[in-house]
Amino acid sequence: MQPTFVEGVGGLPLATWEMGAGEADGPILLVAHATGFHSRCYRAMAEALADRLRVVAFDCRGHGRSGTPDLTAADDGRVPTMDWGCFAQDALAVVDGLALHGIVGFGHSSGGAALLMAEERRPGTFGAIYAYEPVVAPPEVWSRMGERGDPSQAALRRRPVFASRAAALEHFASKPPLSSMRGDVLVDYVEGGFADRPDGAVSLRCDPATEAATYRMAVHTGAWEILAEIACPVTVACGGPKADFGRGLAIAVADRLPQGRVEEHPHLGHLGPFEDPEAVADAVAATLAG
Repeated sequence: MQPTFVEGVGGLPLATWEMGAGEADGPILLVAHATGFHSRCYRAMAEALADRLRVVAFDCRGHGRSGTPDLTAADDGRVPTMDWGCFAQDALAVVDGLALHGIVGFGHSSGGAALLMAEERRPGTFGAIYAYEPVVAPPEVWSRMGERGDPSQAALRRRPVFASRAAALEHFASKPPLSSMRGDVLVDYVEGGFADRPDGAVSLRCDPATEAATYRMAVHTGAWEILAEIACPVTVACGGPKADFGRGLAIAVADRLPQGRVEEHPHLGHLGPFEDPEAVADAVAATLAG
């Protein structure tokens, strides 16, 4: 499978992927992935949806096969090219570049926030959105999360190079949080998430600096403040006790949306679409397939 490229903000090439044909006259599902991941991680979910939805996914800037912008930070530490408004505008660029019409959205984690922000910027883009644990929170939540550790610093400590994909797979299969991913999904993560090096080793396509910059900009999205402007139906899905965000925050987000509803998956965590792709696919289809 090869990507089709469209032009994102600042002329950045964005890789897009056809992941499931669906019914000829059925809706199109646009998938936006979580930070540090890429479109291929949703292959199993897309296959489970293939008879109900045409699935199109895109690699966010700095992730997968898409281009990485200059990561120069401003004096206040922000990285303007990784502002989440750029992720939202990139999603709209994918819609325009592929001439997608009659679409619904599935966004996971930061991808959920990006699609919500895209809909606020261009109302009516999505007929409905299914956001699994979207990274949207009030200021006090960001403060509490900061007390538990800065995810951007954890990202900078990630190992970027492995001797082979097999070595990378063995490493991630033995360490949380990726060890919670189902085996075939973890294989897809490794296969699509690493680039070959001339010395025979492999390196992360989303390198630690890019992932860290994405996390660093999360608190500056302003997504919480614009929820009331998003008119389309939105399902805010969450995992259970082991999830990063969970039911309480999902309820808070849904309550600010004009047409928000909460759906809980008690057996799943923040990486739910990778832990049980079929269960999430069935929930998405029940909500969005029409």
